[in-house]
Amino acid sequence: MTTTRQPSLIDTIFRLQELADYIVPFGIRAVSELHLADHLTNGPRTITDLATATNTHAPSLYRVLRALACKGIFTETQPHTFALTPLADLLRTDHPLSLADAYPLMAANFHGWAEFRHTLRTGESAFEHVHGMGYYEYLATHPDDSTRYDGIQAAGTRLELRAMLRALDWPRFGSVVDVGGGDGAFLAGLLARHTSITGTLLDLPHVVANAPAVLDRAGVTDRCTILPGSFFDPLPADADAYILKRVLYDWSDDRAAPLLTGLRTAMRPDSSLILMDPVIEEGDAFDVGKIYDLLSLAMLAGKARTEREVGELLAVHGFEVVQVVPTAMFPIIEARPARG
Repeated sequence: MTTTRQPSLIDTIFRLQELADYIVPFGIRAVSELHLADHLTNGPRTITDLATATNTHAPSLYRVLRALACKGIFTETQPHTFALTPLADLLRTDHPLSLADAYPLMAANFHGWAEFRHTLRTGESAFEHVHGMGYYEYLATHPDDSTRYDGIQAAGTRLELRAMLRALDWPRFGSVVDVGGGDGAFLAGLLARHTSITGTLLDLPHVVANAPAVLDRAGVTDRCTILPGSFFDPLPADADAYILKRVLYDWSDDRAAPLLTGLRTAMRPDSSLILMDPVIEEGDAFDVGKIYDLLSLAMLAGKARTEREVGELLAVHGFEVVQVVPTAMFPIIEARPARG
């Protein structure tokens, strides 16, 4: 007869310590900003070589890589010599699904998280409480952090393109508007894959500043219009589809109301609203939507929603859900103006 070993109290303590740890995440972020994994693409290298290549202090770098290696991020193949592991490989900038820029050291964010208790007491954004301005307002006036934020978005978009372009019948849309579409990476990927579609990219002026280069690299400049502006202003009318990708969860129900009203006004009766947002699943199982929900709460006083909550919010503003398509990331929710 076999018996299943129950976790001991010590096991439980170590597990809680691991979950509460911020040391390893900061180590990952530090070596990511150094693009250290790029220097191991061709095989193991000594810590002396790596320190020279990254302009770092060799003994300190060794201690960081040694700690990360015990978590499976890099491996010490022989004393003071390191190589990539599958986890570390994702930190290469040339990896097709690179996460090299997904984990920046953004001090402004960390200062916000340090006051998360303010959010718990008030429901207000900890970030805004600390910095005296909203998150996107801050990025508009801090170009270095705005560039770091673009890197986070780009890493997510690479994953979303792989998961979502194959999940929906995109060619049925002749024209799409990517509302809050950042530098156009997702729209560029969509237009490159489906040459029958034309697109409009709408986001704040400082956000779309890099869009021409992104669209040019994808070879879709001639099929895409860049529209600098706020999505709370009147939106381009009569497109076949309007995309909201990781946008709605940034906003509370009240603050999302003008956006949804503007979309409803711009859309034809047969236009589609394509939502690609973290969606919360019920129960205790791990769900990335619940993690995104806390991020949105702390930084923006926004909220991720359950599928039911999304449907209810859309209904208030004159939409009806017509299909929900699961993907490897989060579901695609397609809605249209409600009839009658």
